[in-house]
Amino acid sequence: MINIRFPDGAVRSYAKGITPMAIAKSIAEGLAKKVIAASIDGVVKDASTPLNTDCEIKLLTWDDTDGKSTFWHSSAHLLAEAVEATFPGVKFWVGPAIDKGFYYDMDLGGRHISEEELHSLEKKMDELSKKNSEYIRKEISKADAVAYFTEKGDEYKLDLLSGLNDGEITFYTQGDFTDLCRGPHIPHTGLIKAIKLTSIAGAYWKGDEKNKQLTRIYGVSFPNQKELDEHLQMLEEAKKRDHRKLGKELGIFTFDDDVGPGLPLWMPNGTIIIEELEKLAKETELSAGYKRVVTPHIAKESMYLTSGHLPYYQDSMYPPMELEGVKYYLKAMNCPHHHKIFSAESRSYKDLPLRLAEYGTCYRYEQSGELFGLMRVRCLHMNDAHIYCSKDDFASEFRAVNDMYIKYFKIFGIDKYVMRLSLHDPAKLGQKYIDEPELWKETEEMVRQVLVDSKIPYVEVPDEGAFYGPKIDVQIWSAIGREFTLATNQVDFAQGRRFGLQYTNRENQSETPLIIHRAPLGTHERFIGFLLEHYAGKFPLWLAPVQVKVLPISDKFNQYASEVTQKLLSLGIRAELDDRGEKIGKKIRDTELLKVPYMFVIGEKEQTEGIVSVRRQGKGDAGQFPLSEILTTLTSEIQNRHSN
Repeated sequence: MINIRFPDGAVRSYAKGITPMAIAKSIAEGLAKKVIAASIDGVVKDASTPLNTDCEIKLLTWDDTDGKSTFWHSSAHLLAEAVEATFPGVKFWVGPAIDKGFYYDMDLGGRHISEEELHSLEKKMDELSKKNSEYIRKEISKADAVAYFTEKGDEYKLDLLSGLNDGEITFYTQGDFTDLCRGPHIPHTGLIKAIKLTSIAGAYWKGDEKNKQLTRIYGVSFPNQKELDEHLQMLEEAKKRDHRKLGKELGIFTFDDDVGPGLPLWMPNGTIIIEELEKLAKETELSAGYKRVVTPHIAKESMYLTSGHLPYYQDSMYPPMELEGVKYYLKAMNCPHHHKIFSAESRSYKDLPLRLAEYGTCYRYEQSGELFGLMRVRCLHMNDAHIYCSKDDFASEFRAVNDMYIKYFKIFGIDKYVMRLSLHDPAKLGQKYIDEPELWKETEEMVRQVLVDSKIPYVEVPDEGAFYGPKIDVQIWSAIGREFTLATNQVDFAQGRRFGLQYTNRENQSETPLIIHRAPLGTHERFIGFLLEHYAGKFPLWLAPVQVKVLPISDKFNQYASEVTQKLLSLGIRAELDDRGEKIGKKIRDTELLKVPYMFVIGEKEQTEGIVSVRRQGKGDAGQFPLSEILTTLTSEIQNRHSN
């Protein structure tokens, strides 16, 4: 007998050789129908895997992230089966699951797939799925695997096999299709009940533009049609909310070839949003005891060698410029500069915690293929700060940073979020991570304990820590359920010693401070990109570039409309007068397209009685108000930063 431990801590005994699917059936037939795969001691495997030793198990369904990934990877194999049946002689490279679906790269021998053929492939996949073909795993020797793909003339799979050894090679077969694959896979194709092939693209073999270009087919699948319909509806909504589209329509930002890729130019409207975000951050940080600093955009090579960024981070930095025999780098991060400010004066325990904040401009050389609107850029303005503290102060300081995140979430109407606790990989100490095993263990536990005590939702992710310590990546979801990485909160136990940072403790001895790197609002670029999609361009009043449009019905009311506009401006409300000789209906429609929160319509009655007719963006007529009353309402809404 073997003992199986479940996520709730319960332990059950089973005969050796039992499978996760059989375990599911022993619990409930209904559960067994939902099981896709199983996590066995943290490793995702087929639900048909025999269990011969004590282990921990989690039965995975569609509701689990690993379950979805397995489902979509199996769907990629179903796509390949449909393609092979339709285009004999096709050769396949790789077909992974991705964030929202799957793709498969293939060599069609010079043939091209039309949109009509893509639709036919969907129908073929649906036909094949109904056969309920099992995904059958088979271990195979390297010699037999090479012989199989040599006979097929498939140089792509032979290339994959060149990096594998006996004991590492498995084939998976479903229906008439066999593929080289590690797995895992779902039990059978019948679970795939709704399929949509979303697009066709070109993809260089191994991602190298010197290699042959393959055809990549993207798709998504679901266990029922309802979820697919909802997903497609969300995609349509996402297109409307695309920050690149909205950024252009609303005059937020632009790119220019002469400036360079990944280097956004902020338009006047975008600059207003930046200034409002900075104002919020400065107010919040001032009340939390932060001190503001400003640092240069370049620094000598020696500083980045001291910090360790050059050996660990050089690929993401711009090449150096050499002046008077000295190499200088564009600033890719603010932390070394802040460390120099800390060390510029003698410090004692009475000075700690010292919180240094800066909206610093950084430059990172992202690969051209990874640039994406404001989400991946080469010039970024970071809501950065570094907290220098003792171990005794660490928990309260780290928790205060997390509390700041929660405050911001409420302001921006972010309801769903999770903290990703990124840890190190002990096997990569001295390569990817600072070689301090005891400090890694200690600091990771310190961060974990703060999260537990704060009752903040979090997940642990191995091998994604910063090179100098564990970190938290903040994942947030927009109003339509799209996931974004907002910011980071990092622990640093290495930089203080590298820079020789010291403070005098209560025993009058020198001690190195712990450092917390934090950026609750991330960068202007990524956060404004998120907000554009989150709000669909309909910013709350306090953040909107133009807060009120004043619309006179005809020219004879322009004077009163101008007086109203000036009154708004005098109160610091961003207002514009539309005194074009257009009909009021067109003025209203144009203002709606610009997503201005408020419209003041001015006619004869408004002018005579000193009132305004108010319209709300997307909500229509809100009624007539004395000017003083509505100004008080708007001022309060702006000052309190009400969300939509």
